[in-house]
Amino acid sequence: MQPDFLFMIRDFMEQLRNLLYNGINDKLYQLILSNPRNGEKAEKIKIRPVMVKDKLVFQETVYAGSKVFHENYQKEEMIERVLEYFNNGFRQGELENKEFRGTVLVSKKGKVTVKVRKNTDQGKEIDLSHNRTKKYILEEGKPVPFLIELGVQSANGKIMKAKYDKFRQINRYLEFIRDILPILPKTGTVNIIDFGCGKSYLTFAMYYYLKILNGYDIRVTGLDLKEDVIENCNALSGKLGYDDALRFIRGDISTFEGEQKPDMVVTLHACDTATDYALEKAVRWGAKVILSVPCCQHEVNKQIKCKELETILKYGLLKERISALLTDGIRANLLERMGYDTQILEFIDMEHTPKNLLIRAVRRENQPDTEKKTGNAEQNEVGQLLEFLHTEQTLNKLLIELRKEDS
Repeated sequence: MQPDFLFMIRDFMEQLRNLLYNGINDKLYQLILSNPRNGEKAEKIKIRPVMVKDKLVFQETVYAGSKVFHENYQKEEMIERVLEYFNNGFRQGELENKEFRGTVLVSKKGKVTVKVRKNTDQGKEIDLSHNRTKKYILEEGKPVPFLIELGVQSANGKIMKAKYDKFRQINRYLEFIRDILPILPKTGTVNIIDFGCGKSYLTFAMYYYLKILNGYDIRVTGLDLKEDVIENCNALSGKLGYDDALRFIRGDISTFEGEQKPDMVVTLHACDTATDYALEKAVRWGAKVILSVPCCQHEVNKQIKCKELETILKYGLLKERISALLTDGIRANLLERMGYDTQILEFIDMEHTPKNLLIRAVRRENQPDTEKKTGNAEQNEVGQLLEFLHTEQTLNKLLIELRKEDS
C-alpha cells in the first residue's frame, strides 16, 4: 500500500469512525464492504445485527471465493474491524441504518468520499435472528390468484419448479416497491405507468401488492407494442377482477402521452433507447418514483471510440458490457441532475436478458419544477464523458431538448 494512500485514509478515519459508531447498532439493517484491492482474499463482507443469548452482537459474513465465513463481534470490536478493512484496501462501503444511509468510496489514489442521507424507507423490519431463512413478501404455500393464473404457483400455493426463479424475481421486485411506499401519495389515486410491460408478471405483482395487500387506491396502465400481449393481459386482469384499476393498452413509449401525469413510472422491459424515452417522460411529468431495469443497451456500443480504452474495447464481449455499464451510469447521473436521488441496485436476471441492474430514482422532496430544468447538459460531467468516448446518448439529448422547451 502506498504511503500517500495511507495518509489520506488516516485523514478521514475519525469521520468514518463517527459514521460507524452511529450506524452500527440495533437499528442497522446491514453494512456491506466491497471492491477490495487486488490481493485481498475477501471479495465482499456483510455485517448485520443478531441476538445471541439475549445479547446484541454483529455478525460478520466474509465471502472469499466459494467459501463463506461467519463470526460475531461486539460493537466496538466490529467498528475496529471495519476500520481495519478500509486500511487494508476495501474501497467501498454501503451502510443502511433505520435512520440513515451512508456511503464510503475510496479511489485508487486515496481520494475519499463519505455521503450520508436520511433513510426514507423506515418501515422495514430488522431481523435479529441468528440463523434466518429468507422471508418472501409473497410467501411460499399461500395461494395468490395471479401467480396461479400465470403458472408460477399450483392451486394449493406450491411454487412450480420451473418457475422458482420467477417467484424470487417477483419478490425481489416487490422489495424495491416496499422501499418506496413512504414516497407515494397518502391520499387520492396513485397513478402508475408501466412502459414495455411484456407478459406483465411484475405488473400484476405490483398491483396485487399495492392494491390487495396494502389497500392503496391505484390506477396502473401497462403499455406494450404487441397486440396479442395486450389482449392476454387485459383478459387476465378481467378474469381476476382487477380491470377496474389495471388496464393494458397498445402504444409506443416515445409517443405516449397518457391521460394523467403518473406518480410512478416503471420500465422493466424497454429495449435499448426505449428506456431513455421512458425516463425522459418520467422526468417531464415530475414522477415521484422511477423504477427501471434497462436491457439491450446497443447505442453506446455502436458508437464508442476511445483511444485510451482500445486495448479493452477490442474484445467484443467486454465492449458490450462496458458500454452497458456506461449507459446506465450516465442515465443515473442525468436523473441526479434532474432532481432525483438515484441508486443502481442489484436485481435478479430477467428471463430474456442477462442484465441484472435496477435504477431506482426518487424525486427530492419540495423539488421546484424549475430546478430540475436548470443547468447546461452539454457542459456537465456527463457531456465531458460522452465527448471522451466519442459517443452520444439518447437520454442526454432528450433532456437537453426538455430544458430548451422550458427556457
